[in-house]
Amino acid sequence: MRIPIFHVDAFAEGPCSGNPAAVCLLDSSLDDAWLRKVAAENNLSATAFLVRAPDRYELRWFTTLCEIRLCGHATLAAGFVVLDLIDGGRDSVQFENHRAGILTVGRAGSFFALDFPVLMPQRCATPPPGLREALGLDIEPSEWLEVNETYIAVLQTEEMVASAVPNFSRLEQLHPYVVAITAPGAREDFVSRYFAPSYGVSEDPVTGSVHCALTPYWSNRLGKLQLKARQLSERGGQLWCELAGQRVYSKGRAILTMQGTLTI
Repeated sequence: MRIPIFHVDAFAEGPCSGNPAAVCLLDSSLDDAWLRKVAAENNLSATAFLVRAPDRYELRWFTTLCEIRLCGHATLAAGFVVLDLIDGGRDSVQFENHRAGILTVGRAGSFFALDFPVLMPQRCATPPPGLREALGLDIEPSEWLEVNETYIAVLQTEEMVASAVPNFSRLEQLHPYVVAITAPGAREDFVSRYFAPSYGVSEDPVTGSVHCALTPYWSNRLGKLQLKARQLSERGGQLWCELAGQRVYSKGRAILTMQGTLTI
């Protein structure tokens, strides 16, 4: 079987920035074991698998270890591939995932915009014992939040987010939970980092899905609907987020870095 494959840097400010995703175009769905093997062969934080349907594309996402139920950067990459490389001239494309439902990617000038559901975080009164130490934080976060099997530590400054040194083996024990840390930004409205070692992603370069929770939190806290965000990973990435009722729009750039054929 020969599978068209594209490597795309999503939420990127230039080549070799943002979060790299693989996008694979399938004639029909493969079984889960093969999808995981292909994702492991790509060895990126996520691989998106597309199957064309009459009016949309079926979409699934896998890390090197397992399937995930929501992935922003690989969806942005898939939207770029469809709109710029496959069905040029369209302004938007719909994807259907068996867990997340209908997701849309549209053009927004030189950007691509995700249309995702809001995930409203709630205060977490009793975070797991030792979580602060596992995150490498010297002082207690100002607030703990929880949503969608994600713990979120709200810190006081951007520097605290940047300087955290997590213990990934300890964070892995939280499975199926993952962890994000966030704080007000020095130049952006807010910054964040995201850790999911039990899913094969020790630190994700840029995480579109977690901004479905961070956007409503910072929107309520800052009193604004449009926010500029940065993820402070080694590669780094920029997002422009907007809260619109029960939807979050996250805009970013996508850059094609590789195109070819995978033979299995």
